[in-house]
Amino acid sequence: MSNSSFDLIVVGSGIAGLAHAWMGHRRGLRVAVIERDHRCVGASIRNFGFVTVTGQRAGDTWRRARRSRDLWAELAPQAGIPVVHSGLWVVAQRPRALDVLAEFAGTDMGAACELHRGTAWGARMPALKAAGAAGALYSPHELRVESREAIPAIARWLQAQGVQFTWGQEVLGIEGHTVHGATGEWTAERIVVCPGTELNGVARRLLPDHELRLTRLQMLRVRPHAGFTLGAAVMSDLSLVRYHGYADLASSAPLLEQLRAECGQSLDDGIHLIAVQSADGTLVVGDSHHPHATPEPFASEAVDDRILRHLHEVVGLDHCEVLERWTGVYPTGHTSDALIHAPADHLRLVLVTSGTGASTSFGIAEDVFAGW
Repeated sequence: MSNSSFDLIVVGSGIAGLAHAWMGHRRGLRVAVIERDHRCVGASIRNFGFVTVTGQRAGDTWRRARRSRDLWAELAPQAGIPVVHSGLWVVAQRPRALDVLAEFAGTDMGAACELHRGTAWGARMPALKAAGAAGALYSPHELRVESREAIPAIARWLQAQGVQFTWGQEVLGIEGHTVHGATGEWTAERIVVCPGTELNGVARRLLPDHELRLTRLQMLRVRPHAGFTLGAAVMSDLSLVRYHGYADLASSAPLLEQLRAECGQSLDDGIHLIAVQSADGTLVVGDSHHPHATPEPFASEAVDDRILRHLHEVVGLDHCEVLERWTGVYPTGHTSDALIHAPADHLRLVLVTSGTGASTSFGIAEDVFAGW
């Protein structure tokens, strides 16, 4: 190793770790990233690549998502990351869902969003089933990248900017300013630990009093018929009782009561529909949520079937071919959507504890350095 002393060491190369590496680099720091795997294979590539602003929890999460969206737009062309599409349509299948969207549109977080009553909006989104819907909300704030390509692209770009990456190196401990790996050690003025889902190693030592768990989700990639164009991300009624920006509104309680009666099993599985499109025309669709201290690795066909049923309720697809199925996992159990812990003046541990890593990590990293 040519250099083992740095201004900043980041442990973990998921989106949170890469965000902190980038923020350190932007401040002119000499940065090293240490990653236990030989490439990023965790939660940061097993998601929609959907930078979601609208519907995020009011306060820090929404603010960080807005800022992260702007930073993604800045970074993407520099790192050669295509923005596959922009914007979000939330389809209100039920009148009570439209009540939630109307209340949301009247808040500060609804600024620049368009509320549509009835079905005329379907002319703008012919890929969606407007007939029979109560209305829809359009948000211009979102953008979408392909996570499995974007995350390694960020790492390559940072490396080209002079950030040093050490792959395949498990961090066994941190003593003072020294990071001890399985076969080496590094020192730095500042250290940021972004452990992702690895809660029982170094993170456990730094967070002895936090009862964090993991949540497993199921997702699919499907191929629609030739020429099908979605054009924006899509959500529907179930998202309105899960995303806190909607679910914390007074009008969400009657919707939740109706959904409990009509599709209670989907609620029990933590399902809410998100559909996004990739450059090759395929759709990434999900997802479900099952929390456990150690989630099972086995996916449920019944859960996948329910996800696809909700897709067909909203998106105009008679048939689609399932190409891939996978499970993701992310930490949960904290009282807010992100945990920023300072065990020492020079040390920070950062966890996104809400599945909003792609949407908020850049804003979180900016906050960490601003407050350090």
